[in-house]
Amino acid sequence: MSLLVITAVDAERDAVLRGIGPTHPPVHVVVAGVGPVAAAVGTMAALTAFPDTSFAVSAGIAGGFRGRIAQCDVAVANRLTFADLGARTDAGFLGLDEMGLRQDCSYAASGSDVEKRLARTPMRVVTGEILTLACMTGTDDEARRLAERHPQAIAEAMEGFGVAAAAHCAGLPFAEIRAISNVIGRRDPSSWNMRGAFDALAQAFAELLKEPMP
Repeated sequence: MSLLVITAVDAERDAVLRGIGPTHPPVHVVVAGVGPVAAAVGTMAALTAFPDTSFAVSAGIAGGFRGRIAQCDVAVANRLTFADLGARTDAGFLGLDEMGLRQDCSYAASGSDVEKRLARTPMRVVTGEILTLACMTGTDDEARRLAERHPQAIAEAMEGFGVAAAAHCAGLPFAEIRAISNVIGRRDPSSWNMRGAFDALAQAFAELLKEPMP
C-alpha cells in the first residue's frame, strides 16, 4: 500500500520530496496543476496509475487567516471546504445549499493520524478548516468577509477540495497539509516567506513519514 501526495506546482513537490528522502517506503508525489479541477482530475489519474494507493494528501503552501495562524506554521485540515462555489449577490455570498442545490462542497478530513504525527515536530501545527478557492483572496475586504463566513478556517489554498472529492469517490481516506507563506488579504508578495514555507513543508513530511502510514 502507498501514500499519494498531490501538489499544484513543482516547487511544492520538491519540498515534499526533500522531506521524505530517497529511501522511504512507497510514496507517489504528483504535480496535478493549479486549482480544484486540475487537482481532482490529477488525483483520479494518479489513483489509476497507482492502484496500490491507500491514502491521499493534498500538500503545498497556503495563505493563512490573520490572528489564527502565522507564517511558516503548518496547517492541518479537519475539514476541506470549496469556499467560493456559489454566487456573489448584493446581500452577500450564497452557498449551494442557500441556492437550493444539493451537492457536497465540504468534507471532513479522514486522516486523523496526521495531526498526531505532526504534533511531535518543534514547529507550530494548527488544525482547522482549510478553504479551497478557485479565485484567491487579494483584498483586505474580501479576507474579512471570508473570515466572517468561515470562523473555523485557518488557511486558504486552491486544490484541497479537489483531492478530497476524488479520494472520497474512490473510497480512500484523505488529508490536507499546508505550510503558511503569507497572511491572506491585500496581495503583497514582498511580505511573503516562500522559502520558510517550503522548509516547513519539507519538515512536516519528514516528521509525518518517520513511521510508515497505516
